This record gives sequence, C-alpha cells and structure tokens, in this order.
Amino acid sequence: MAVGFETEVEKKTEIGIPAKVVVYNDDWHTFDEVIYQIMKATKCDLQTAEALTWEIHTKGKAVVFEGDLEEALYVQNVLEEIDLSVEVII
Repeated sequence: MAVGFETEVEKKTEIGIPAKVVVYNDDWHTFDEVIYQIMKATKCDLQTAEALTWEIHTKGKAVVFEGDLEEALYVQNVLEEIDLSVEVII
C-alpha cells in the first residue's frame, strides 16, 4: 500500500511586461566592441549584431532587444558592462 504525501510546487509568476532595449551612438566605442557586446547580451548572430551596430552608427540609436522586462534588464546590464549608452523602454 502506497503512502500518499503532498508536495509543494513553487510557481513562478511571470508578469510579462513588454520592453525594448535601445542603444545610443557614441564616439568612443569601436564597431567591434559594440558588435561583440550586442552578441553577448542578446545571443544574436554576427550578421544581426553588425546590422544593429550600423543602424546605431547611422541613425543614432537602435532597438537591439524586444521582449519581457526581466530579459530586457539582463540585456541592459550586459550592454552597460562596457559603458554603452542604453535605455529600457516599457
């Protein structure tokens, strides 16, 4: 005969707040630095990071990430590791 027992399951509640991460152009980071950091932060491929970096350079800014606020804050933190100018928009 099996003895029954209850287990508590912790549920993580996701708020699901949509957010965007914007990177602004500056005059002190190289293209390679920005490309590498975008790839590190967003896990995108080289081609995508290059295109985003070019957009930052030519238009003054680019949205490099769109998704949940929690993930956006992570991306922001990684980009700010090298002092990129970054903003999270909710």
